[in-house]
Amino acid sequence: MNHPASPADRLRATLSDLLDGLPPKQAAGAVERLIASYRGATPTDAPILRDRADVVAYAAYRMPATFEAVRAALAAFADAVPEGWVPGSHVDVGGGTGAATWAVTDTWAGTRPVTVLDWAEPALALGREIATANPELREAVWRRSRIGAALTIESTDLVTVSYVLNELDEAARAALVDAAANAAQAVVIVEAGTPAGYARVIEARDRLIAAGFRIAAPCPHSAACPIVPGTDWCHFSARVSRSSLHRQVKGGSLAYEDEKFSYVAATRFPAAPASARVVRRPQIRKGQVLLDLCERDEQLRRTTITKRHGDLYKAARDADWGDEWPPPGSGV
Repeated sequence: MNHPASPADRLRATLSDLLDGLPPKQAAGAVERLIASYRGATPTDAPILRDRADVVAYAAYRMPATFEAVRAALAAFADAVPEGWVPGSHVDVGGGTGAATWAVTDTWAGTRPVTVLDWAEPALALGREIATANPELREAVWRRSRIGAALTIESTDLVTVSYVLNELDEAARAALVDAAANAAQAVVIVEAGTPAGYARVIEARDRLIAAGFRIAAPCPHSAACPIVPGTDWCHFSARVSRSSLHRQVKGGSLAYEDEKFSYVAATRFPAAPASARVVRRPQIRKGQVLLDLCERDEQLRRTTITKRHGDLYKAARDADWGDEWPPPGSGV
């Protein structure tokens, strides 16, 4: 099979090839059942993905969205770390079929030791199979491991944890974050962009700071989040191309959907976080742009940029939710 060059395109093509062997109704049914399981309020210590059909269907449905959310978080993180820094090794905790490992290779080219830890053997097996389409992941190690209090992580430059904390109780979440902090120079955690997902990210953020980490993204500071608990939540959005399976499960005909996610990226080494972060979709009005910003002085503020701001106004019209503000190189 000749797949396109970029990791994102290769991943989509590989997942499409896998779905060719699965009846559409079976795939859609598996996805609907798995969505119901993942939305359950009670954490489980049993793998939700039971067999290959489950894993293929859910990978095709969820991997592109997880990839885009993690890639967006890693892009903001990469902007904050010292120029030239590249992770020499990577551990993906609860990585399942490995979407985050693909996002890391899209952010930093080159091969490195990669280990994916997960408790679902069918997910690990499929992740290993899918990774053969990505030359930078062909040496990755896929290891079965219980994600919780007994978790051990070998020393590494980067640990990613994406859409995992929601499956754990409070004690297991704390143990996972502590294990990541003890093992890594940098930790990136991504959760669903819901109030509950944000709360889990803030819980992890506080724990990383207590362990001596600095926040690199999205926050412009390592102080307490200025959002009053229960009044709002910090989250961002990544655009995802929708497959025919997405359209079959969700209905509708749009070629894309927006994945909402919350995240934190933290390091043990010096980082230069954004001076401010756009935390809502910019509102473009006639002759002005309204930007909601989280700022370095630990405040949330709305800033109005008008035509009289010249080049900054042009930059504001191009600004996107989640961007650093002002844009790097703007001279402001």
